[in-house]
Amino acid sequence: METNNNIKNNELLTRGIAATYPSKDFILSKMNKGEKLTIYLGIDPTGPTLHLGHAIPIKILRDFQKAGHKVILLMGDFTAMIGDPTDKAAVRKQLTHKEVMVNLKNYKKQASALLSFSGKNAAVIKFNSKWLSKMNFEDVLSLASQMTVQQMLERDMFDKRIKEGKPIYINEFMYPLMQAYDSVAMNVDGEIGGNDQTFNMLCGRDLMKTMKNKEKFVVTVKLLEDNTGKKMGKTEGNMAALSDSEFEMYGKIMSWTDGLIVSGFELCTNVPMSEIENIKKDILSEKVNPRDLKMRLAREIVSIYHGEKKSKQAEENFINTFQKNEIPDDIENITVGIKELLVDTFLTNKIVSSKGEFRRLVDGGAITNLDLDKKITSHTEVSEAGVYRIGKKRFCKINII
Repeated sequence: METNNNIKNNELLTRGIAATYPSKDFILSKMNKGEKLTIYLGIDPTGPTLHLGHAIPIKILRDFQKAGHKVILLMGDFTAMIGDPTDKAAVRKQLTHKEVMVNLKNYKKQASALLSFSGKNAAVIKFNSKWLSKMNFEDVLSLASQMTVQQMLERDMFDKRIKEGKPIYINEFMYPLMQAYDSVAMNVDGEIGGNDQTFNMLCGRDLMKTMKNKEKFVVTVKLLEDNTGKKMGKTEGNMAALSDSEFEMYGKIMSWTDGLIVSGFELCTNVPMSEIENIKKDILSEKVNPRDLKMRLAREIVSIYHGEKKSKQAEENFINTFQKNEIPDDIENITVGIKELLVDTFLTNKIVSSKGEFRRLVDGGAITNLDLDKKITSHTEVSEAGVYRIGKKRFCKINII
């Protein structure tokens, strides 16, 4: 007869999980015997904030922590300078170590919405520059001898670049090996990551066998995507960052496609799976308006990062903004870079015809960021994410990348 702990362990390795290596039974056997495992999640700080995509594996890392296992949040402060080539059709822009450290400044605070960094079984933060930056050329060559060119060429994006005549740089080629060495350096039992990281994590599994004669397990996590394979992310302009205000986060989630509702509940909330199954049935049978479900989804997610009170305030703001202002469904979506001036955004996208028109609208109090409930009062205002009302009947939505 299964014990309660065994049932909980099985649930831990089911919700949001894409695959387990070498097998689910291998991991369960260790957990059910009461072994205290050391598990890590690595994040390269290539941007200034964590987002819901990061939060999905962090949430599963939290579940391992709650089950009594030791968890490590690894900051790839060295590997971020190289840039993971996963799913990239071109080489990434190289970052300096100073830029990387600025990026990760608030990561611990943001991750603490899910992980506990204090108490008896506190999560630990480590930096992979501690071991990778100390390797000399002999060390690198020795490490490189553990993997073959054929293994690296199994990566789809490398094969695609070769066929398209695009360059593959040696540092990119080395990236999976560097990430693999993180597992060896920390001597972990397992690793968690998005299923787009499967190749890199399995490299670490192979390297552990070779260098430590140890079976490292790998848990790959589902990505937040709809039933057509469309992801929540920067390119779609709907990436909900953990640094977002409750109003911004709520609004971005409401902009997700209906196809993201079920996966959003599974991967981003604490709603029981039995209830999510009922939600799925209600959607298929059209018993409920998807907009109502999405509002609940937004409320559930925002409450995790901002608390229930602010979550309710965000919902009230959304209702007042979008229902009372009668914002059209086909609102123009604009994607801009960080710190771009609002006047430049409006001019480029033909929201206004001239700087003079922009100044007149600002001076007349006719431009408002509805998501932030903020009237634009400066001619040099920086573009912020949200829905803008220009005058009484013009609207546009700005997304920041």
